[in-house]
Amino acid sequence: MSLRLAIFGQAPIAIECINKLIDANHEIVVVYAPEDGGRPDALAQHARELDLQVVQRRYFQSKKGEAIPNALNEYKTHNVELNVLASFTYFLPAEITDAPIHKSICYHPSLLPLYRGGNALQWQIIDGAPETGVSIFVPDTGVDTGPIVNQKGGVTIGATDTTGSLFFNKLAPLGVQAILEAVSSIESKTVTYKTQDQSQATFQGLVKDADARIDFKQPAEAIDRLVRGCDPQPGAHIQDGDQLIRLYDASLEMGGDASPGSLQYVDEKGIVIGLRGGTLRLGRIRADRGKEPAQDYVRRLEIPIGHVFDSGRL
Repeated sequence: MSLRLAIFGQAPIAIECINKLIDANHEIVVVYAPEDGGRPDALAQHARELDLQVVQRRYFQSKKGEAIPNALNEYKTHNVELNVLASFTYFLPAEITDAPIHKSICYHPSLLPLYRGGNALQWQIIDGAPETGVSIFVPDTGVDTGPIVNQKGGVTIGATDTTGSLFFNKLAPLGVQAILEAVSSIESKTVTYKTQDQSQATFQGLVKDADARIDFKQPAEAIDRLVRGCDPQPGAHIQDGDQLIRLYDASLEMGGDASPGSLQYVDEKGIVIGLRGGTLRLGRIRADRGKEPAQDYVRRLEIPIGHVFDSGRL
């Protein structure tokens, strides 16, 4: 017996979920994808290629948390049995999440109740968490507080992992597997719902520019984690006069007595900046001309070896 599913999400998780859920003989009656940006949205494009009905909508509820009438009325036409929120970043009202007979399941990139919130991946790297995993839970009125349907852990956060690599290389594939298992258990009526232990819960807000500010007084390990945790968004930043510089593609080397913030050397792989207790190689930066190789920026502005960059500004 298959389920009638609505998919809410974004690439790549939602795309892979669609493919595998179809292979498992489930009926995907509608796909809710992000609005197009500078190019057609990848999820919407993929769903249309499969002749699935696609709705591209950003807002489903008002600022008061009430369902927008035309969004709710459109949703109700599909007679959905389960909503699958596969890396879905918008807010859904309870009138939609609770409408199907099996309600909704939602992907989250942490082992709940740890690291609730919209930037769980960033904070796990910034905080130096050694391992992580994924949780599939039933959304309720709280932020990532609902009953857990499935969890998969044991994912090592590597010394060079960024938020991007941790998601795309490790937690996206694992999340697809966890979602498929959750749908299967709901279909077979073998699902068990585990209440989250509130005494173990942690919540982190969004990583804002104030959080992404590099302070060269901090030890090398902390700055390395901040740069990797803010890669690709929002980009940890330093200053050079009035120019804000965001840092990417970082790798840390411990040891040495380089002056914090000082430009150590430049080569074809990037630039190296001194830190307290180590040095940080940077492959790319984003500054006055957008993203570019870090060595190109330094050479273009003729920044000399030994130049000291400032800590980021609040």
